[in-house]
Amino acid sequence: MKKIMLAAIAALALGGSAMAQETVRIATEGAYAPWNFLDESGKPAGYEIDLAGAICEKAGLTCEFIVNDWDSIIPNLLAGNYDAIMAGMSITEERLQTINFSDEYFPPDPSRYVALAGENINFEPLAGARIGVQGGTIQAAYAQANLATDNTVVSFSTADQAVADLSAGNLDTIFADGAYVDPIVSASNGAIEYTGPEIMIGEGMAIGLRKDETELTTKLNDAIVALKADGTVDSLIAKWFDGRGPYYSE
Repeated sequence: MKKIMLAAIAALALGGSAMAQETVRIATEGAYAPWNFLDESGKPAGYEIDLAGAICEKAGLTCEFIVNDWDSIIPNLLAGNYDAIMAGMSITEERLQTINFSDEYFPPDPSRYVALAGENINFEPLAGARIGVQGGTIQAAYAQANLATDNTVVSFSTADQAVADLSAGNLDTIFADGAYVDPIVSASNGAIEYTGPEIMIGEGMAIGLRKDETELTTKLNDAIVALKADGTVDSLIAKWFDGRGPYYSE
């Protein structure tokens, strides 16, 4: 199990005395922009960090952020090293065997293939390709189950490492969450482009919680419902995901 990096544990005591509020420790990866990343000062930032602040304010909680490697993020939740996960994690039947989830805070999103511009990849069927994925993700599980026989699936610790290897010409394509690769394609000035089919895997993204945290789950769900209704969730999605939404409010 990799060592947990306590990255600028930032208390978001938004209203009321922190001494009088329950403290909730939230783990995030810090390497999956725009969901979550570390800013220039090394502090967690991104959609999920902003949303966690709004959720904690609405629920009357004090939140602390802990940066943890993706591949050990669920084991460390189960070990009690923190109370919740907000790390671009989709609800899946496999994960529901070990943890629970809050209500979703981002709807189901298609997974996408991207490649360097000009690469003519044949997806009917896809064969002989080097496919980059982030280990432990729904895309990695899909690739291993459906693509590994005729292709080489290369797993990376972070999604950013996969993008770097694609840019270096060491991969033919990356298979990743669409909302993650959208800004990468946009910022590449045509160097990286979409290819192949869109594939829907899993359900929406939500907060991961231990199964015995029923009271905390209720508090977080109540806050999420209220923030969807008042437009806060859609406002934060629009801030961090260009052209996305609204999904939850009119």
